[in-house]
Amino acid sequence: MQEPQITEDLIAAHGLKPDEYQRILEIIGREPTFTELGIFSAMWNEHCSYKSSKKWLRTLPTKGPQVICGPGENAGVVDIGDGQAVIFKMESHNHPSYIEPHQGAATGVGGILRDVFTMGARPIAAMDSLSFGMPSHPKTAHLVKGVVEGIGSYGNCFGVPNVGGEVRFHPAYNGNCLVNAFAAGLADADKIFYSAASGVGMPVVYLGAKTGRDGVGGATMASAEFDDTIEEKRPTVQVGDPFTEKRLLEACLELMASGSVISIQDMGAAGLTCSAVEMGDKGGLGIKLTLDQVPQREVNMTAYEMMLSESQERMLMVLKPEKEAEARAIFEKWDLDFAIVGETIPEDRFLILHGNEVKADLPLSKLSSSAPEYDRPWVETPKRDALADAPQIDAIAGLKALISSPNYAHKGWVWEQYDTMVMADTVRIPGLGAGVVRVHGTDKALAFTSDVTPRYVKANPVEGGRQAVAEAYRNLTAVGALPLAATDNLNFGNPEKPEIMGQFVGAIKGIGEACAALDMPIVSGNVSLYNETDGKGILPTPTIGAVGLVASLEDLIAGQPQDGDVAVVIGETAGHLGQSALLSEAFGREDGDAPHVDLAAERRNGEFLRASRKSLRAATDLSDGGLALAAFEMAEAAGLGVALESGETGQLFGEDQARYIVAVAADKAEALLDAARAAGVPASAVGRFGGRTVRFGTAEAPLAELASIYRSAFAAAVA
Repeated sequence: MQEPQITEDLIAAHGLKPDEYQRILEIIGREPTFTELGIFSAMWNEHCSYKSSKKWLRTLPTKGPQVICGPGENAGVVDIGDGQAVIFKMESHNHPSYIEPHQGAATGVGGILRDVFTMGARPIAAMDSLSFGMPSHPKTAHLVKGVVEGIGSYGNCFGVPNVGGEVRFHPAYNGNCLVNAFAAGLADADKIFYSAASGVGMPVVYLGAKTGRDGVGGATMASAEFDDTIEEKRPTVQVGDPFTEKRLLEACLELMASGSVISIQDMGAAGLTCSAVEMGDKGGLGIKLTLDQVPQREVNMTAYEMMLSESQERMLMVLKPEKEAEARAIFEKWDLDFAIVGETIPEDRFLILHGNEVKADLPLSKLSSSAPEYDRPWVETPKRDALADAPQIDAIAGLKALISSPNYAHKGWVWEQYDTMVMADTVRIPGLGAGVVRVHGTDKALAFTSDVTPRYVKANPVEGGRQAVAEAYRNLTAVGALPLAATDNLNFGNPEKPEIMGQFVGAIKGIGEACAALDMPIVSGNVSLYNETDGKGILPTPTIGAVGLVASLEDLIAGQPQDGDVAVVIGETAGHLGQSALLSEAFGREDGDAPHVDLAAERRNGEFLRASRKSLRAATDLSDGGLALAAFEMAEAAGLGVALESGETGQLFGEDQARYIVAVAADKAEALLDAARAAGVPASAVGRFGGRTVRFGTAEAPLAELASIYRSAFAAAVA
C-alpha cells in the first residue's frame, strides 16, 4: 500500500506543531515515514507526554513512609500493613465519552481496571466523577444516559463494585462532558509487577484480544479541542468487551503467579506504540516488533493502524524465555491470544517491521524521555472580592432550591444502575460520603472518595485545589478512616491560553500544599487538557480520588442518627456564602471568593473526629450546601426529621471548611463537647434528630414532602 506524502496538513492533522516537526527532523536526520509520523504524534501529544504539565507535576508531594510506588507507573502503590498494598489510579475518558457516551465511558472503566491489574492487583473497587452540561441542553440527557449505562455495563460484567463518585451539571460542560474513572485493587506488597523491561533478547509478547481499527488516533484526538467536525471523530473511540477483560485479568494474575513475567504494561492510550516505548525506555533498552505476528481481527491492517490502534483488553509483556510454553498454555486456557511479536535489543532503537519492510526505525529514548516539554506562559487568576451582599432566604425555601437541583438531589438513579455489592465485601454503598470495602479475609477496610468543587477552583485556583484535597480528607475521616494517599485527575481547558494555564498552576499549588499538610501524597494521576469546544473551556476540574484505611471494622463510623440524637458541628462556622451552592442554585449567582481552607484546622479537626469515633453514631463532612444540606441528607437517609436551632442563611448554608456534623446520643453529647474544648477544637450542639418534620429556626416542612423532592429531582431532570 502506498504511504501518504508527508505534508503540512498531514503534520497538523497529527497534532504536531511546525517546530515539533522540525525537532523530529533534527532527531532522525531525515523525513519520517507515515508510520513514524504516527508514532511521534502518539508519543508527543499532551495525553501521553504531559508536555504542558510535567514542570508543575514535579512540584507535588509524592513520597511518604506508606508509599511503595509513586507516579510514573501504571498506578500508585500504598502499604496498608500486614504485607498488603492498595494499588489505585484515576484517569479521564472525557473526549471519547462526549463523542460516543456508552463506549467512551465503558472503555474508560476498562482502561483504569487494566492499569490496576497490570501491576498484579485484583480490582476491589471502582468510582467515577462525572461532569455534564445543563440538563436543559439538548445533548445532556443522551450523554448522562449513555455514560451511566456504559460505566454500569462494563463494571457490572467485569465484576467490580462501584462504591462512590460524584455527578455535577454546569453550562461550562455543555460542549465537553468529563468522565473520570477510578479503580483500586489489592496485592501482596512483595508481589508488585512493574513495566520496565530488562534483559537483552527477551521475547516481547502480545496478550489478550485481537487488534482492530477502533481507537486509531485516540490519544491524539484526546489532546485536541472540539469543533463542528466532532462526528468525524467517532471512529477514534474504542469498543470494550468486559467479559474478555475479566478473562484477561484471571489469565494475567495466573501468569504472574507462575513467575513468567519480567515486565508488563497495559495497552491503553496509543496502544502498542506507547506500551512498547514505555517498557523499553524505563529499562534502557530498544524494542524490535514484527507486526506480521500481531493478532488482527481485520484484514489488510497497515503498520500505522496496528501501532496506533487502541483496541481494548490488550497487554504487552516481556517474558522469561524458558517460561514460554507454560505462559502460552495459560492464555490458551482462557481463550485469549498469546503471540511473540518482538524482542528487546541492546541498541536505543524502536524498530518496526511489517511484510519484510522496515516501517519505522527511531531512537526509542527520544520518543519518551525527549518528548517536548513546555513552560507555558501563565497569568495568575485575579483575586475575587468577598461577597458584598450576602442574600437572605427562608431556610426551607433555600433547602428546596438545593434538593430540587440535579446537582444536590439524591443520585440513586445513577448508582442503582451499578453493582455496588459484587465480591460481597462492600461495607458502605454510595449515597452519603465515602464508600467502604472490606479487605477480604481480614478485619480491615479501605475507604474511597472523589472530590472537587469546580466553582471554587475557577474563582480561586489555589484555595480550590486545597479544598478538593481537604474535602477528600474529610470524607475519609467521616467514616473513621485514616487518609493514606491520593490520585489526581486534572481536567482543564486549553493550556496555550495563559489564563487557563494560570488556573492549572494555581490548582497544583493548592493541591500540593494540602497533600503535604494532610499527609496524603499524590501517588498516581492523569492530566486532561484541551477540554474546550469552539473556544469555550470547561470549569477547571482537578478531581482528587483518595484512599483511607480503617484498621478494624470496629472503628468504622457508618451508623445513622437515631431519634433524640444531638446534632453537633465540629469546626467553626462564619457563614461563608461566596461561590456557594445556595448562591448558585437559589440566586443564579457565582460571585465572591472561594472559602478559605485552613489546613492546620483541617488536620486538627479531622484527628479529633477520628479519636472520638467511639462516641459518634454517624458523621458527615460539611461542604456544598453547608449545614442545612448535610443535616437534611443525614436525617433523610435515616428516615428521620431534624430540627436545627438557627434559621439564619449564613449559618445554615455557609460553606466554611474544616467542618463536620455528627450525631451523638443525648447522654454522650456533653462529654464530646468537653473533649473538643480540651483539644482546642471548636464544637457546638446545633439541634436534634427525630420526628417527622425538618425545622430550621422557625421554618419547617414535612420530611415526606422534602424527601419526595429530593428522591425524584435527578431522574426528572435527566431521564
